[in-house]
Amino acid sequence: MYELLIQPFAEFSFMRRALLGCLAIALSASPVGVFLMLRRMSLTGDAMAHAILPGAAIGFLFAGLSVTAMTVGGLMAGCLVAVLAGATSRQTETAEDSNMAAFYLVSLALGVMIISMRGSNVDLLHVLFGSTLALDDAALILLTGVCSITLLTLAVLFRPLVVECLDTEFLKSVSRLSALAHFSLLILIVLNLVGGFHALGTLMSVGLMILPATIARFWVEELENMILLAIALAFSGCYAGLLLSYYFSLPTSPLIIVCLGAAYFSSILFGTRKGIVARYIRSHQRHLAA
Repeated sequence: MYELLIQPFAEFSFMRRALLGCLAIALSASPVGVFLMLRRMSLTGDAMAHAILPGAAIGFLFAGLSVTAMTVGGLMAGCLVAVLAGATSRQTETAEDSNMAAFYLVSLALGVMIISMRGSNVDLLHVLFGSTLALDDAALILLTGVCSITLLTLAVLFRPLVVECLDTEFLKSVSRLSALAHFSLLILIVLNLVGGFHALGTLMSVGLMILPATIARFWVEELENMILLAIALAFSGCYAGLLLSYYFSLPTSPLIIVCLGAAYFSSILFGTRKGIVARYIRSHQRHLAA
């Protein structure tokens, strides 16, 4: 059992670095995903993941695969798209999700085009799917920094974020923190996606944010338990994905998402709170009691 589960991490430093980076982004992104899910903004996370691509691509165009350049570019692009989508919705009275979708589709196309201008298919795959097994010191520092900022922000704004998930209008009427909570959540989304794309790529990083939160909702109801379970699921998905990647020589970031996807489909069937089997059993018991 030791040779199967522990030895790859004990023997190879690149596996330890990959595990540390994935665990940092899992600890950071999964609580943000819970709030996104409760606010029914899961697709916003997907849109923002694509929105950071042109900024990262411009950073790549000027500095190659530089962590600093691609991070700054991704942050600027993500924040710009979030502000533009919100402003467009307010000025045109159209739905914010449709504007976000339009911006992210254009952003994805621009990002791929910019990378293709200078880079190869290998560079494009690096940006889209990450390089989990090749994380350097700069990437690890970035991931741990994003994790620290996220956890600190969530601790400070936990109550306003919870109330906003339940009743946005009520929070606006009793507190001035509504706008701060909303924009802080958007910034945390961008931060975690920018950090996550170094490890998992722009297309896969949103999966580590949304899937653990979605799975947790099938099993628990209390918010605190949902966050803890989402973190545990994200940890487990990263660990299993790294091991499968090591033993079968397959790309790491898709395997992490596939592992979480398998847990999601299992939860659809067997989840104790909203799973199909549990709902059937409860319905059958009510029928017998009647």
